Amino acid sequence: MPAVFPDATPASIDAPSMRHAGRELLSLALMDARNHTLHLLSHFERLAAARPPVPPPRPGAESPFWLAGHVGWLAEYWIGRNPQRSLGPACPAEPVRLASVDPMADQWFNPALVAAPERWQLRLPGAAAIRAYLLQTLESTLELLEKTAEDDAALHFFRMALFHEDLRCEQLVALAQALGVALQLALPAGGAARDPVLVPAGRWTMGSGPGGFAFDLERPAHEVEVPEFEIDAQPVRWSQYVEFVEDGGYDRAELWQPGGWEWLAREGAREGRRGPRYVEQIGVAGGAVLQTHFGRATRLGGNQSVMHVSWWEADAWARWAGRRLPTEVEWELAAHAAGRRGFRWGDVREWTASTLRPWPGYAPDVWNRGTDLEPLPAFGLARVQRGASFAARARMKHPKLRSFALPERDDGFVGFRTCAW
Repeated sequence: MPAVFPDATPASIDAPSMRHAGRELLSLALMDARNHTLHLLSHFERLAAARPPVPPPRPGAESPFWLAGHVGWLAEYWIGRNPQRSLGPACPAEPVRLASVDPMADQWFNPALVAAPERWQLRLPGAAAIRAYLLQTLESTLELLEKTAEDDAALHFFRMALFHEDLRCEQLVALAQALGVALQLALPAGGAARDPVLVPAGRWTMGSGPGGFAFDLERPAHEVEVPEFEIDAQPVRWSQYVEFVEDGGYDRAELWQPGGWEWLAREGAREGRRGPRYVEQIGVAGGAVLQTHFGRATRLGGNQSVMHVSWWEADAWARWAGRRLPTEVEWELAAHAAGRRGFRWGDVREWTASTLRPWPGYAPDVWNRGTDLEPLPAFGLARVQRGASFAARARMKHPKLRSFALPERDDGFVGFRTCAW
């Protein structure tokens, strides 16, 4: 589908600095994000037309049509329908709301009214109606943005709308992978092996300070004492992972935590699990790996990053290698301090050893309540992911970004790196 909004935009709109963007760049970036959403939606339209009904790829998966509509709904709910939007983070959770441009929008796309298990079966409007809603809500957002003050509070929900849409687009790409939708998205090329990096001990300021936009999980900034550590310069590559498989890694209970061994048994009973998700062949023909990407079996090079691994697999590989997963503070410090010494990231999101917990002084965002982005239900259960994948827009590739998933999740573009004990 061709772009609906102008596409001749400066490269700066797809940079991490967009967290501090003013009105002009935000306007361009919001159009850019909506073009991307509409482009991805068009692929799911073709899939639904060719193969109705499309089943959810896993329990709890969101419908791509619900996700697309929810993008427009959330922006409208907190911007177009919210007279108190200029308060930014201080805006009450339930301000007075204006009416939607579509009288059915809440019943379709409000997560508080539609439970997650029901969204795939929900009787949504057709794709044409969802596209029209996305265009209407964006036009309203852009009109209001023109009259907005150039300060962090007033621009907060506009920045939120941008980064929320980018998160959802990455989720749509993961759904395309799960459903075999033929996206033309190149995989990371990989690179030469690099020696691990030694990072000296010191104090590090974790998280995002005041000013600009940050997700609630990144706040508040606080200092942490970090001992010296050695960390891989790049994520684990397929050539390394094949050795684990050929050494019986999926058959040796001593390499797996009890929860991971139970997960592996369940997966094995369903599909004979012998490698990461979507892998068709591994460790044959001289270490080749064949993994399905967007509906097509793809032969992967040994220097490419492993992806679609669960936390359990990442932890088992690290145990087999006599190493460990990094803590999230180690990952963040290395990303800032070791970039000039070979530390490379951005191909895949990366599992860390850290369990998701709120930081001291944590204050939850109000806009993500009831969605799968709300961290509160995952505290103490999910594992922290750091970095960003090739499926994310470049403006999402911020070293402070803190993501999370339950340890069994393997549908995302997620890999890992390790540290020395």
